Amino acid sequence: MFALIILIVVFILILTFSSIKIIKQSTVGIVMRLGKFNRRAETGVNFIIPFIETIYKKVDLREMVIDFPPQPVITKDNVTMQIDTVVYYKITDPVYYIFEIANPISAIENLTATTLRNIIGELDLDETLTSRDVINTKLRVILDEATDKWGIRVNRVELKNILPPKDIQEAMEKQMRAERQRREAVLTAEGQKKAAILQAEGEKEATILSAEAKKEALVRAAEGQKQADILRAEGEAAAILKLQEAKGEGLKAVFTAIKDSGIDENILAIRSMEALEKIAEGESSKLVLPSDAINFLGTFKGIKEVLNSN
Repeated sequence: MFALIILIVVFILILTFSSIKIIKQSTVGIVMRLGKFNRRAETGVNFIIPFIETIYKKVDLREMVIDFPPQPVITKDNVTMQIDTVVYYKITDPVYYIFEIANPISAIENLTATTLRNIIGELDLDETLTSRDVINTKLRVILDEATDKWGIRVNRVELKNILPPKDIQEAMEKQMRAERQRREAVLTAEGQKKAAILQAEGEKEATILSAEAKKEALVRAAEGQKQADILRAEGEAAAILKLQEAKGEGLKAVFTAIKDSGIDENILAIRSMEALEKIAEGESSKLVLPSDAINFLGTFKGIKEVLNSN
């Protein structure tokens, strides 16, 4: 009897512990009752009815990433390329994710491949290589719309690698090499041009500065010569002034001596006649005198006789 009670207690404990289910963070459990969906088991502790209810699957609600292998696609200009894609998705409805699609990852991969072929088929090689953002956006929109009924939201799609055929890769490398050489030649020419311009500007500035320096030297020399001429003229003027002052002083002394010596008019007349005789000794035989001088000479006896002599 005691053993039966122990067995019953152990059975009850097993049932109790088996009815407790713990769901981790960012995870949702799908509870099935007698083979039919009943409810969602949220994060934390959940209780189920033993032997009647079961946790069918646990769905991870975190964002996940799938890296698909390269897919062959043909461009508008008939170039076959290998493109591999990376899809970032998140499960928004675990019920649809479990019951609406049997193999969601395979479905997303096939849908991505077919959609990518349709998009690339409308673009040529150059557009494909330069329009990654456009392709990513179109691909994400189409995939998100198609997977919405599966409870999946496509957050982002990236073209990981775009591999053209080997011969096209070699042609592209040659083109890129030629473009780099052309840019190098352009940059070299621009550098030489700028260097020549800078050198010409430097020579121009040097010529201007040299001319300005010569001009300044000539101006300063002219100013110095001007100052020297002014000083020389002032010296000569002062010398002439001194000479005239000396002559004036001499005349003044002569007149003073004459006055002090008491010379009368007769002596002055005789001195005048002597002066006229010296003048008449010149090459000219004629002597023209002012009327006042004639009248002055007429006051003395015998002055007119002098005029008749040679």
